[in-house]
Amino acid sequence: MAATVRKRRILALIPLTVLIVLLALDISIFGADSILGASQVALLVSAGVCIAVSTWAYKTPWKTFEKAIAGNIGDVSSAILILLLIGAISGTWTLSGIVPTLICYGLKVISPKVFLLTACLLCAIVSLLIGSSWTTIATVGVALLGIGRAEGFADALTAGAIISGAYFGDKISPLSDTTVLASSINKVDLFTHIRYMLLSTGPSMIITLVIFTIIGLCHPVADQGQMMEYSEVLHAHFRITPWLLIVPVLTGVMIWRKMPALVVLALSTLTAAVAALLFQPDLLASIGAGVTDGSRARLLFTGVVESIFNKVSVETGNAAVNQLVSPRGMVGMLNTVYLILCSMTFGGCMRASGMIADLAGILAPLTRTRTGLVGTTVITGTALNGIVSDQYLSIILTSNLYRDRFEQGGYEMRLLSRSVEDSSTVTSPLFPWSSCGMTQAAILSVPTLAYAPFCFFNLLSPLMSICIAAIGWKIVRK
Repeated sequence: MAATVRKRRILALIPLTVLIVLLALDISIFGADSILGASQVALLVSAGVCIAVSTWAYKTPWKTFEKAIAGNIGDVSSAILILLLIGAISGTWTLSGIVPTLICYGLKVISPKVFLLTACLLCAIVSLLIGSSWTTIATVGVALLGIGRAEGFADALTAGAIISGAYFGDKISPLSDTTVLASSINKVDLFTHIRYMLLSTGPSMIITLVIFTIIGLCHPVADQGQMMEYSEVLHAHFRITPWLLIVPVLTGVMIWRKMPALVVLALSTLTAAVAALLFQPDLLASIGAGVTDGSRARLLFTGVVESIFNKVSVETGNAAVNQLVSPRGMVGMLNTVYLILCSMTFGGCMRASGMIADLAGILAPLTRTRTGLVGTTVITGTALNGIVSDQYLSIILTSNLYRDRFEQGGYEMRLLSRSVEDSSTVTSPLFPWSSCGMTQAAILSVPTLAYAPFCFFNLLSPLMSICIAAIGWKIVRK
């Protein structure tokens, strides 16, 4: 019996090893662009290896794999719709002037003595609103890095504040693809998942803000000219008005009333599109003119539709602002959808073959207690970021590995989804060879190993998750 178990666990490692090797090759060849297609190919090849090994060793019928793949993809069908709506809302919120307005108002509150604190908070707010840590870092983060440099802050320290805030906002944003993925793959309501995450992310963020406040108060005052320039460019190309804040307020009300995520995102997109017509008609007309000719009504209609589904570029004369006001739309989410479909195929094959259970069995002795289960999940999620070099794959693989263990222990799935996000999402930019680590280092021109020690939120979040599990705060069994 023991020999059979060992054999099964060795065989289960074969497709996982193939995946790791292929992903390592992809990262070395394509770099951060590996998630645009190469990683998906690696997943499909590894799924094929899983099918071949299982069919040869256990005579698993094809119908079993087919059913598991269909089931896995069906489980994330709502997540795919949400991702498409996230693309739509990123376009309408940006081109309507909502995001530029919030950025401009946020920039006004920055004071040199609390620069690091404000930078962290500002990135958190922007990331929360647009649901993308990468976009936040590539836009507001780049501007903040220049200001920090002018004020005498080390680039690594400023980058730590930017990344800490951006990943906190990303984690608790209903517009974030990783947040949607972690909740949907574990069959947890999106807003339930976000509220539960605040129990661990809240304390981690508070400690992070205290640290940045102390560091900032010890720093001398300097010039804020670059921040003024950034704000002036936004004012020159958008109508900045507090009336635009009605849309995020309405969205917040809908979230507070616990309306379904699909409904919230759809209505928020619609209201933002109306706001774009009211406050940015010239911008919409210019976007529409790039596609078609005709009456102004036709140009406005085309501009609105383009902002929803397509990548739109707005030239402002400032490279950082150009990135901020050039949303991806629904089209920009297709690579993530592609990755999810391929990941679900791999996960379905591993589950159908029984290999997921075999791999989980290797770590079973460590998961007998509540703290051990959460701790092992967090460690696995962090380790997989370093092994497979991608946060999406880490979320999916960690969830698949431990779902049965959480169910057998009688724990709510929101505990698993939170543990996965506390590790797989936030530690992704800390590895120099991961897609996130390479991307952030390239955007900010700061080496990953240089900024990593100052990403206090990203370092604290996994530890806080384990501490809360040890205390047992808000953790119940069904």
